Amino acid sequence: MGRRKKMVERVTTLMSNPVMIRNIGIVAHIDHGKTTLSDNLLGGAGMISKDLAGRQLFMDSDEEEQERGITIDSANVSMVHDYEGEEYLINLIDTPGHVDFGGDVTRAMRAVDGAVVVIDAVEGTMPQTETVLRQALKEHVKPVLFINKVDRLINELQVDAQEMQIRLGKLIDHVNKLIKGMNEERYNAGWKVNAAEGTVAFGSALYNWAISVPMMQKTGVSFGDVFNYCRDEDMKALAEKCPLHEAVNDMVIRFLPSPIDAQEDRVGVIWHGDLTTGIGKEMADANAKGDLAFMVTDISMDPHAGEVATGRLFSGSLTRGMEVYVTGAAKQNRIQQVGVFMGPERLEVDEIPAGNIAAVTGLRDAIVGSTVTTLEGMSPFESIRHASEPVVTVAVEAKHMKDLPKLVEVLRQVAKEDPTLKITLDEETGEHLMAGMGELHLEVIAHRIERDKGVEITTTPPIVVYRETITGTAGPVEGKSPNRHNRFYVVVEPLEPEVRELIRGGEISMRMPELERREKLIAAGMDKEEAKRIADIFESNAYFDMTKGIQHLNETMELVLEGFVEVMKGGPLSKEPCMGVKVKLMDAKLHEDAVHRGPAQVIPASRQAIQAAMLMADDTLFEPYQKVFIQTPQEQMGGATKEIQGRRGIIVNMTSEGDTTIIESKAPVSELFGFAGDIRSATEGRAMWSTEFAGFEPLPTNMISEVVSGIRERKGLKKDLPQAQDFMSM
Repeated sequence: MGRRKKMVERVTTLMSNPVMIRNIGIVAHIDHGKTTLSDNLLGGAGMISKDLAGRQLFMDSDEEEQERGITIDSANVSMVHDYEGEEYLINLIDTPGHVDFGGDVTRAMRAVDGAVVVIDAVEGTMPQTETVLRQALKEHVKPVLFINKVDRLINELQVDAQEMQIRLGKLIDHVNKLIKGMNEERYNAGWKVNAAEGTVAFGSALYNWAISVPMMQKTGVSFGDVFNYCRDEDMKALAEKCPLHEAVNDMVIRFLPSPIDAQEDRVGVIWHGDLTTGIGKEMADANAKGDLAFMVTDISMDPHAGEVATGRLFSGSLTRGMEVYVTGAAKQNRIQQVGVFMGPERLEVDEIPAGNIAAVTGLRDAIVGSTVTTLEGMSPFESIRHASEPVVTVAVEAKHMKDLPKLVEVLRQVAKEDPTLKITLDEETGEHLMAGMGELHLEVIAHRIERDKGVEITTTPPIVVYRETITGTAGPVEGKSPNRHNRFYVVVEPLEPEVRELIRGGEISMRMPELERREKLIAAGMDKEEAKRIADIFESNAYFDMTKGIQHLNETMELVLEGFVEVMKGGPLSKEPCMGVKVKLMDAKLHEDAVHRGPAQVIPASRQAIQAAMLMADDTLFEPYQKVFIQTPQEQMGGATKEIQGRRGIIVNMTSEGDTTIIESKAPVSELFGFAGDIRSATEGRAMWSTEFAGFEPLPTNMISEVVSGIRERKGLKKDLPQAQDFMSM
């Protein structure tokens, strides 16, 4: 503890000099060694015992993480490293590698400027490596590469020195191919990883050694020496000559940008305000004396201090007692404490200047993605878009009726802490539905509700979240208000796939300047007139006002859009969320007197017009798919392929490496429940597998009727499939 306190003193001294700061994230596929690497970096910085580093897993402080042996939550730590006689501050975030907790990686990427991408030398780049690399490049976060478990190549695969170099070279080439494919502009601008330059390090996090070309020059240890040390299993001597923390931290400091260099480029990507204004310039310069611009990337609960908002400070300085504006909140919030995280501990400091990652209490209105500022009316940061969407849901009930009010509060809290979790109340059945990224995600949340929040609950077996969409065009269809004085005429059609992708990726939003949005829509193939008239975007659906000169429509538009959002949250066929629907308002007739066009009249009319039109436009269901990657010994291949094919899965590709077969396949999520146990039995426990979200695909026609009836019955709706007339006659 004393040692750590001393470290905090050094950290606070360095905080005010952004040139000496590096904000980095450690990202990788599951089990490639991120947390072990972080441990050794902390050991090297003197924050934990060097002897325990690699085994203590300091960043996996939650008991659930230790039990399961995986990282579930991102963890932050600040440490000091000496490079060429000067002290640098490294703010590090260790991120989860399991696909179900990928939301944490997306959020962490907003807070950092550089990423250490960790790859297992034997397994190579895996699905989640690609996903995290894509997220980093999207946020303009510069990557460097650490190839871990090099000793496995030598001792398990028994490769010789030359073969080892060839294999490592291939891995680097593959990573560069990915970077080029994802962002060619950045690749050409020098973001290619290159062993000769020093942006790649090789090593073993478990045995605490690493080497890079600059490190070889510094220590005189060559690749041949590394090979010999590993073959002789004398890793301890190698760790003494080439300590991991030195090779990796030197690489981070030399090649990853400081906040001053990074923010100049990144602010234009994550903020769509005017860069020539005062706040625009202050953020680009990481000006600690400017107005406050803080983006919340994580919310956690402290049993004593309440909600803790962690995030990146782009401009200004955070101090206790400050009055700040939070986007979307009517009143100002008062900051109670400011501090930094040291793994599980949060240590209070007096002030945090721009360019750092800060933890703040007192922001009661903040949610993940909120912009916190001292400047009234500041344009907020771009919202954080998660790579995958909730695909599995469970119904949650309190075991004891007396706990029901507490459960409602607890669910609100967990949804705030984890924005990839969607909590809804099914009004027909009165059930609370919890939708998440996968079975494990929901299992961990349910366990934490019982353990941390003290509410005993029961959950139903997981079910799949479908998406409603349309395949045809219909309209204009009329929607009448209950008093018959207001009428809306809408046309629905599928939204252009390119536009849908841009919306999903956060490239187009209602927050961005109108002209920029219009140009992007036209470039994606949308008609110029339509691009001009976009009125709202909800998830991957959009609403267009194509009318001209209708009196009172402006005052009523908010209610019209409320009706649109209601339908997009739950479509007419099965009340599942909608995707890729384009709604165009073609005409409207409104009563002159505002009393007759209130919410109770306009919302149902707007809603029913869309519902009826969607049913006329071949409303159908899409189901979520996951890519499934299986590595299995050749003799077990038959069992593995049979397991996938028996679950409506499709084998996409199959490759062999030595006696291992790698199967790339995809399968519907609804068929993957219980897959973990079955694949183990089918391959005598010798297969390794991982999944990745693969988007939504049409449900086979012969299954639609049965699935829709099942969903409707579960939700307490009429079992018969609804008809357009049901909504038009209302």
